[in-house]
Amino acid sequence: MIDKMKETAQRVVDRAKRQGATDADVFLREDETFSVTVRNGDVEKLKEALSRSLRLRLFLGKRTATAQTSDLSPAVIDKLVDETVEMARLTSEDESGGLPDPSMYPADTPDLQLVDPAWDLIKPEARIDLARRAEAAAFKASPSITNSEGGWFECERSRTVLANTAGFLGGYEATGGYLAAGPIAESNGAMQQDHWYSISRRFDQLDSPEDIGRRAAERVLRRLGARKVKTCQIPIIFDPMTARTVVKHVFDAVSGDAIYRRRSFLVDQIGQTVAGSQVTIVDDARLPGGLGSSPFDDEGIATQITPIIESGILRNYLHSAYSARKMKARPTGNGSRTGAGSVSVGPTNFYLKAGQYTPEEIIASVETGLYVVDLIGHGVNAVSGDYSRGVTGLWIENGKFVYPVQEVTIAGNLRQMLQDIEMIGNDITFMGPIASPTLKIRNMTLSGE
Repeated sequence: MIDKMKETAQRVVDRAKRQGATDADVFLREDETFSVTVRNGDVEKLKEALSRSLRLRLFLGKRTATAQTSDLSPAVIDKLVDETVEMARLTSEDESGGLPDPSMYPADTPDLQLVDPAWDLIKPEARIDLARRAEAAAFKASPSITNSEGGWFECERSRTVLANTAGFLGGYEATGGYLAAGPIAESNGAMQQDHWYSISRRFDQLDSPEDIGRRAAERVLRRLGARKVKTCQIPIIFDPMTARTVVKHVFDAVSGDAIYRRRSFLVDQIGQTVAGSQVTIVDDARLPGGLGSSPFDDEGIATQITPIIESGILRNYLHSAYSARKMKARPTGNGSRTGAGSVSVGPTNFYLKAGQYTPEEIIASVETGLYVVDLIGHGVNAVSGDYSRGVTGLWIENGKFVYPVQEVTIAGNLRQMLQDIEMIGNDITFMGPIASPTLKIRNMTLSGE
């Protein structure tokens, strides 16, 4: 299948060249997906799908145009190429446009352990049963769990091919899947919902349905009886699910797209101390089996391990070929193809490295504070670093959880929050390409009653 996709990709760039394009690249993606949703034990939604997409980027000198299609019939592709050439004639010149330098293409394709054949061996009935078991385990945990958003199972095999007029032609396959449960609990007429899931490239590395259902139940049950608290200044602990959103803000701030536009609180900070000395963040596209791993990025540049923050010091920004030219820097293999065919800067496996503390030790270190389990809203200013989010959490007194808290807001500034990271957990949890362990921030403002 990869070979056939490569033939299509090569034909596209050859036609672009014949139609007058100076250069072109084409990104082909094919996804085979199975997904099922079970609710209250019954199959609510079952889908098996094959989707294909072609994203074309074409250059006429320093003029650029992009296009995309899901129809890969030869006549449609030929028309798309011809029309994109004409579109490029109408665009303005951009000195930073163009393909990456061929010296940046990978010399080989390393085995990053992206494919597990075991997914193909699981029969549809067994896949449905996994979702049922995850939901049933959540119901079994407590009579307070009275309803469910469902149990979910999904698995996917993807194929990616990239070709360009500079001679690059490469492809790779990847598999992955996830299993989740989303119970709803009730107490005194008040209802709460939460979820838990496991995701992996390998089937044998998924958590068991029973563990997933149990974790989901624990998460929703601890929300029952939530109350407000008074406004105060306290330490804040983010669990791994919410801590990764803090790490995501760091990614947004070191993205070359934000840097050259000067829309980041980390502009002109390379070599400066921007976080606590315990903080080390990396972007590692070569992590074996990583959810964001790949041998080359979406414009053919060899991927790599890029240190972002080392012991609190900012070392690098992340770049596509375009943002690197804007900044007179070197691409880092973070080119990410958008739906329209253009390239932006994206994360690979971007994560805060694990620390030495167990989550229990971090919680025990807090005399009075809040353990955050859910975030609401998007009150973050990427330029100033100002941070304000609604939260749900667990109130801590003398190192122990005492009751759940909701309808409160935490506020601070990302610059200060990074400096105030006081403890980092040893429980890093990869549930996507951006990950973090538990982390404790010395002091933030909680706005309540």
